[in-house]
Amino acid sequence: QVQLVESGGGLVQAGGSLRLSCAASGRTFNCYAMGWFRQAPGKEREFVAAITWGGGSTIYAESVKGRFAISIDRAKSAGYLQMNSLKPEDTALYYCGCSRVLVTTTRSYEYWGQGTQVTVSS
Repeated sequence: QVQLVESGGGLVQAGGSLRLSCAASGRTFNCYAMGWFRQAPGKEREFVAAITWGGGSTIYAESVKGRFAISIDRAKSAGYLQMNSLKPEDTALYYCGCSRVLVTTTRSYEYWGQGTQVTVSS
């Protein structure tokens, strides 16, 4: 089992920044990649960004490229999502997940955190 705990969400004005954290514990060797997803009310969970646990490869959704940056701190068993130039449409519950492959599909992620709310006001 892998336990994931997100933090760092909050309320921010459009154009502002937030940094989300995802603390991992347990059998983290099962995690080849860490991904960030988000889910707005009434919508499906969507891919945001993912990174290999070694940090060598990353992928981003087109909607966040150039604004968001994903990173890993292996020593702390933690992942981060730096979000800049936030827009109201970024408002959602953000989840981190753990996968055995570096992919964008929700079903490939075996472990999930409880989510952290990000609200961007216009």
